[in-house]
Amino acid sequence: MRVHIIGVGLIGGSFAVDIRNVFSEVQLVGVDNNPDHLQQALSLGIIDEIEEINDVRSSDLVIVAVPVDVSIPLIKQVLDLVEDQTLVIDTGSTKGKLCEALSTHPNRRNFLAAHPISGTEFSGPQAAVKDLYRNKTNIICEVEKTAFKLQERALELFQKLGMRICYMDPKSHDRHIAYVSHLSHISSFMLGKTVLEKEKDERNIFDLAGSGFASTVRLAKSSPAMWSPIFEQNKENVVEILKEYIQNLNMFKDLLENNDFEGVFNEMEKTNHIKSILNGII
Repeated sequence: MRVHIIGVGLIGGSFAVDIRNVFSEVQLVGVDNNPDHLQQALSLGIIDEIEEINDVRSSDLVIVAVPVDVSIPLIKQVLDLVEDQTLVIDTGSTKGKLCEALSTHPNRRNFLAAHPISGTEFSGPQAAVKDLYRNKTNIICEVEKTAFKLQERALELFQKLGMRICYMDPKSHDRHIAYVSHLSHISSFMLGKTVLEKEKDERNIFDLAGSGFASTVRLAKSSPAMWSPIFEQNKENVVEILKEYIQNLNMFKDLLENNDFEGVFNEMEKTNHIKSILNGII
């Protein structure tokens, strides 16, 4: 099997690592606009060779793991080039604009819109890890628009990587992901910003930050180059959830200002229900 990984960072690189682990005979080819990333991926053994975008004609599987602002024109270009038997999978965090843009492409049947809910705050080929996707949810959108034989190949791949499959339409995907992923990143970035602005002594941040702070701002270490386009493409949903989030923050502030600590307790106790939800998933 010949596999092209377009974007050899954390997401694409981790796919390459796991694909090599579960398929005995596979040739992994890297495509990236960053030559340093390609050389790193080659030296780390993540990929076997480096090629250009036009070489996807020879591919059995193309995995596109690039920022969402460049994914639409890039996937169109890939679909223009591939043969009938080639499966093209994307990994982006937004699906509405992508699926709409590809809806009339002559080779739409070669494409599967996927979003593996997995990752870390790190980026680049050196961040690629084994089993990043094991026991993680992979959201698939508009599966019915992918050729049936290519659907089967994709599901076989995901199953071998240990992923759970969830089917969703693109609009629902973008709305739900705004709540459970995009808002988390905004909260983390803005908490980090607030602390940096208020605590001018960086040594104090390092010395006094506990595990709670570290875990809450972990996502603020994520790549702005990846996340800024996500917020742009999912702007409507993100703005809607931000309004609700800000409303809850203001309500909590009002409780404190009014010395309503019973109300503070009740709000936190109600929210503790999130533990049972997450325990059921994890």
